[in-house]
Amino acid sequence: MDLGVAGLASNFDWKSLVEQLVEVERQPQQRLLVEQNRLEQRNNAYGSIKTQLNVLLNRVQALTDGSLFNGRTTTVSNTSAATATAAAATPLGSYTFNVTQLATAAAQRGSANAGAALSATDDVSGVNLSTAGFSTAVSAGTFTVNGKQITIATTDTLQDVFDQIGTATGGDVVASYSSATDQISFTATSGEVILGSATDSSNFLQVARLQNNGTATATSSSAVGGVVTTGTLANSNLATAITDGGSGAGEFKINGVAIEFDSATDNLGNILQRINDSAAGVSASYDSVNDRFILTNKTTGDLGVALEDVTGNFLAATGLSSGTVTRGNNLLYTVNGGGQLSSQSNTITEGSSGLTGLSVTALEEGATFDVVVATDTATIKTAITDFIADYNKAQSVIDTQTASSTDSKGKVTAGLLANEREPFEISSALRRLAYNTNSGLTGVFKNLADIGITTNGNDNSLAFSAEGEAKLDTALANNLSAVSDLFTNASDGLAVDLETFLEATVGEEAGEEGTLIDRQDLLTKQAGGIDTEIENLERIVQQNRQRMIDSFIAMETVQQRVNQQLQFLQQQLGQSSASK
Repeated sequence: MDLGVAGLASNFDWKSLVEQLVEVERQPQQRLLVEQNRLEQRNNAYGSIKTQLNVLLNRVQALTDGSLFNGRTTTVSNTSAATATAAAATPLGSYTFNVTQLATAAAQRGSANAGAALSATDDVSGVNLSTAGFSTAVSAGTFTVNGKQITIATTDTLQDVFDQIGTATGGDVVASYSSATDQISFTATSGEVILGSATDSSNFLQVARLQNNGTATATSSSAVGGVVTTGTLANSNLATAITDGGSGAGEFKINGVAIEFDSATDNLGNILQRINDSAAGVSASYDSVNDRFILTNKTTGDLGVALEDVTGNFLAATGLSSGTVTRGNNLLYTVNGGGQLSSQSNTITEGSSGLTGLSVTALEEGATFDVVVATDTATIKTAITDFIADYNKAQSVIDTQTASSTDSKGKVTAGLLANEREPFEISSALRRLAYNTNSGLTGVFKNLADIGITTNGNDNSLAFSAEGEAKLDTALANNLSAVSDLFTNASDGLAVDLETFLEATVGEEAGEEGTLIDRQDLLTKQAGGIDTEIENLERIVQQNRQRMIDSFIAMETVQQRVNQQLQFLQQQLGQSSASK
């Protein structure tokens, strides 16, 4: 028999009694939980104040930053001709720019005809379309000659294409290739050659550079042999074969930056990309129309390109080292009718103009435009109004956490922090610092009221008076230095004093925590201490519970024995009665 089941022997539900007694013993824990909850609520209330004070601290720090009052705006008279920006403390004024020449980038243009001819002879029966040295790959499909459609595959030879043209036109058009000129010709035996149709799907005519000219013969407009950028360097169809020195460790330099290559594994396409991705400062490309390679400076100005083959002959084989430089232009301009100035970039900086902090980017050649540099009063005003808004929010949050409320039945409920001195001290200090009149300031403005910001007399909030905003605008426009002094004076500035107070309250710099953070840490520690106290009390409760359970199980054991003895006696008495 399981004697741990209440009442099996005694018929008494002692387990329910034990649990009721346990709940009674837990009442001190319930009171501690209520106290812990109040501590956490107070901590959260302080947290909301701290959050808003940190926002206010950021606003105050923006006002203590001297660069705020040195901020500049720029206005360009012709926005299609230029853009402009000005750093803090750029001299105020209007500047007239006249741009006579825009800056352009220099380029190293490789020798033309870098690619080899399609064939060394006029016989093109061995020139397969898929591997031919066309600068653009030929696509399979159809093209039209004299109204007849010719279908080609990339497995065809160039001679196969010529034969199909003759067959399709009944011999009226004869196609041929000249190795001397590296050109393809279509010649009609009568009338003119008419090429193409709206339904052509192959690009053969474009790759062969064939166009209608109204005569009986159409010839490629230039040599058709070009460079293949997708095959290995050995199959690139360059007029001069590329070598890497025989070890796969080819190298050349552009503007002193080394580019490595391997003739067996690299192709022209990935080497051009390697150049573009390097620090050489140039963009590399292949001009298929003129069959040449080009290196263009990534920066503008009259600058050259330094080239050197180190191992192998990449630059020589591509014609780059024997090409010519197209010089770039410097930007040429004047300021306020002065002498001609120049810049390698289209952006004019103080380095070329001598105008501290002013940056102007020219967009049009031959343009004249004015740049007006003015004080950025809009940003200053926004910083001040943002400060007012977040100062008021900070006071409002403190009021919310400390104020008492009365319900419809007259019951008064105190705010979470109504009995705490810290929030009242913070509110009072903020009010004192914000409303303070400081005679130690050297400017004409001694307090916020002097620039139109006052209290409404009913609470701790700040606001513009009826004419306050206009007063602030006038102060910013006519006496900016005094406004700056009001906030940023090193010893008596309003924002400086507020920053010092807020750092001492919510700051966490140099390992030192503000007083409000210390207060929260204390509340957190107190709440954590209650957890430990509850754990200790619960351990006692569980010990008492087990003691009671053990006692009742012992009782059940005794009761079971009594029941067994009683049952035995009843059986014996019953047998005696039966024998009589």
